[in-house]
Amino acid sequence: MSETTDPLSPARQIAAGYVSTGPTLDLGALLWDGTCRPELQIRIPLSMLNRHGLVAGATGTGKTKTLQLIAEQLSENGVPVFLADIKGDVSGISVPGTVNGKIEQRAEEVAQEWQATGHPAAFYSLGGIGPGIPLRATVTSFGPVLMSKVLELNQTQEQSLGLIFHYADTKGLELIDLKDLRAVTAFLVSDQGKPELKGIGGLSTVTAGVILRALTAFEQQGAAEFFGEPEFDTGEFLRTAADGRGLVSVLELPAVQDKPQLFSTFLMWLLADLYTGLPEVGDLEKPKLVFFFDEAHLLFNGASKAFLDSVTQTVRLIRSKGIGVFFVTQTPKDVPADVLAQLGNRVQHALRAFTPDDAKALKATVRTFPHSAYDLEELLTGLGTGEAVITVLSESGAPTPVAATRLRAPQSLMGPVDAAELDRAVTSSPLYARYAQPVDRESAFEKISAEQAAAEAQAEAAAAAAEEAKSARAPARTAPKPDPSLAEQVVGSGLFRSLARSIGTQVGREISRSLFGTTRRRH
Repeated sequence: MSETTDPLSPARQIAAGYVSTGPTLDLGALLWDGTCRPELQIRIPLSMLNRHGLVAGATGTGKTKTLQLIAEQLSENGVPVFLADIKGDVSGISVPGTVNGKIEQRAEEVAQEWQATGHPAAFYSLGGIGPGIPLRATVTSFGPVLMSKVLELNQTQEQSLGLIFHYADTKGLELIDLKDLRAVTAFLVSDQGKPELKGIGGLSTVTAGVILRALTAFEQQGAAEFFGEPEFDTGEFLRTAADGRGLVSVLELPAVQDKPQLFSTFLMWLLADLYTGLPEVGDLEKPKLVFFFDEAHLLFNGASKAFLDSVTQTVRLIRSKGIGVFFVTQTPKDVPADVLAQLGNRVQHALRAFTPDDAKALKATVRTFPHSAYDLEELLTGLGTGEAVITVLSESGAPTPVAATRLRAPQSLMGPVDAAELDRAVTSSPLYARYAQPVDRESAFEKISAEQAAAEAQAEAAAAAAEEAKSARAPARTAPKPDPSLAEQVVGSGLFRSLARSIGTQVGREISRSLFGTTRRRH
């Protein structure tokens, strides 16, 4: 049969774009003309996983299973994985899956040799909110610029916050948690602290008030639990298991999914910390670490422009550190355009077009794909669960042809693990003893409180000494007092003193009214 009359010729050309010479991750089999073609496999080169990616699709179309499928294979190839689990349904990656008829059918359709397999995993939580090893950071490690972005301060307020950090550094006042930052800020606008910054611009009471209010609002998001010690070493995410497989680090977020600012803060710190600490490595045979942020629309909803700018810059630059970032969400429009432009690998599950807004989002999604042999608008609304439209970067860095794909089934448990089993996994981790218990050592809050108490004690002692000196200067009365005269006896009588007090009180009230328009109230 000639190439021109072969009905599978376009399908073979698509599959040819997914042939690689190096290690790959197997995603599934090509769908063509409504039929699954197990001989035409769709893969992604392992070396391209640091080029970032997007897994999108409507609720119930299989996004989380795709995330799990890719994470499993990364682990098997010795690549550590970080999963931000908003809903709490990917913890099952740590235990073998359970075979059933659907899995057997899927494995046969896509030529997969399915075998139940669990993967080495560690579970974390933000500051101990929910199950997992607590992740904490210090205020100092954030620094004034990042903290200003988190608190949504303007440029002038950011500069003032920089002065606060500078003062704390020069005076040896450690900024560990939020009460430390609040204590230093309040001190620098107090009578005792105002002179401290006079030589370098000072801190206005108004600006300090803005910062303190922003800190209060931030604490209401649960941030107080996250800031503190022991500070987590983000290098722990780069570990591999004893058998060489990459460790899957699962951040359990169900307990804080209603606190998006806290999650956003953690992400900014984590990526910034990794970017700062890792050397430039360029393109590697396999990434050092791959991040998956499930339910990414929660990450971007209500985010400040400063935060979005920070994420965009981090995604653009962290690739050269060997780190890949995948966002998992419902539609590509959930991800800002500047971030979306950095995502070279795309797995798009089915979209719905029930409303005019849905139809508009569908058309916008189609325009983000390369030219295709498929009718993508029709295809994206007709995909079944566990099917997706895929385009990735080839080994040469060029986009592969768009491929409708029936995806493989994960080999670990597709769902959450039992709560008791999760707790056992957390407490048995060697990191649990290192990070579980918070440490509240002496820092800025305690030092400033001690100094203020000492200053108050010194002031009281000085006042007492002055009073004592005044008493000592009074003339000694050694001579006996003469008997009082009749007038003195009248003036000194109790009746006279009572009458005088009554008159004085009435006069005082009249004077008070004449000055303030009302009587003074006792508080």
